[in-house]
Amino acid sequence: MKFIHLSDLHLGKKVNEFSMIEQQKHILEQILRIISDESPDAVLIAGDIYDKSVPSTDAVLLFDDFLVSIAQMSIPVFAISGNHDSAERIAFGSRLMDISGIHLSPVYDGTAEPFELKDEFGSVYVYMLPFVKPANVRCFFPDGDTGSYDSAIRTAVKNMNIDISKRNIIIAHQFVTGAVRCDSETVSVGGIDDVSADVFEPFDYAALGHIHGAQCILSEKIRYCGTPLKYSFSEANQKKSVTIAELKEKGSLEIRTAPLVPLNDMREIRGAYMEVTDRRNYNDENRNDFLHVTLTDEQYIPEAMERLRAVYPNIMKLDYDNLRTKVGRSEEIPTEDELNNPEKLFESFYESINNVPMSKEQSEYISSLIEEIF
Repeated sequence: MKFIHLSDLHLGKKVNEFSMIEQQKHILEQILRIISDESPDAVLIAGDIYDKSVPSTDAVLLFDDFLVSIAQMSIPVFAISGNHDSAERIAFGSRLMDISGIHLSPVYDGTAEPFELKDEFGSVYVYMLPFVKPANVRCFFPDGDTGSYDSAIRTAVKNMNIDISKRNIIIAHQFVTGAVRCDSETVSVGGIDDVSADVFEPFDYAALGHIHGAQCILSEKIRYCGTPLKYSFSEANQKKSVTIAELKEKGSLEIRTAPLVPLNDMREIRGAYMEVTDRRNYNDENRNDFLHVTLTDEQYIPEAMERLRAVYPNIMKLDYDNLRTKVGRSEEIPTEDELNNPEKLFESFYESINNVPMSKEQSEYISSLIEEIF
């Protein structure tokens, strides 16, 4: 049985005030082509469908088109809500959609009735566990251990009454201990939302969402598929993909990926201003990428962002990396000689801020300015 595993679409997201909706439309069209080519038995979407609990109209329409396209292929979809979603909004109309093979997770109510799929090896049971906090689980199991995220998820899984002799899949949206995070994720202070990987031991495949970089935890059967798009510069070197999981007989699992190519990539470039803007270093294909530019010029470039945007219209972030920005100079108390000499005091201050001494021209200018003031 073949599954396409997706998560963290974050439809409607803005990155550094740039709307990602056109990028998301492009990537979903690519995913639909992969689904058509692969003809999976089901598509699993592991939460954070939207970027906000009250999504934009464009985001809702985009997801609606996506689901309709899959339904027209007669391929079942199993989708859960994530921590960015409103569980109630995702659940709306789910019983009606079940008829079309689009299965959306209900608001967590302590039960988890699985969906049964069949192939030549028998039945596969699909469990959907939307993102939950300990308080959500405690409402239905007040006598259970729900003091932490880990114990709460254990309690929720324990009460699913799983038949481990069968093939079982869970779709969940939690942070599993050991996963490598990205800057675009919501982080809980102190790791209070950590869940141990062995919570998912009863399952033949755990299709996870929440972490934006594709990775397996402990074994292939516990996997984050990652986001289909880059949403932070910490992901600049990642290769985004769709995960394809194939279950055969009990205990047999094969994982592979299908690459995704963005409309505009997210990249980091660095160098001197003249080097970065040299026509030989960019082309019409990559100049529209979303960029973090780091300039290494020692001198400040006036109106650098505006000038760079004439070359790279989608520049998101500009930094400098030079002697002025490097930290490491210890703070020193001015000497008596410096305190009695405004020129030397200013030179000392300038060097402490910029990590370089004043030039001869700057010193002469300050000297004349101090003389005029005094």
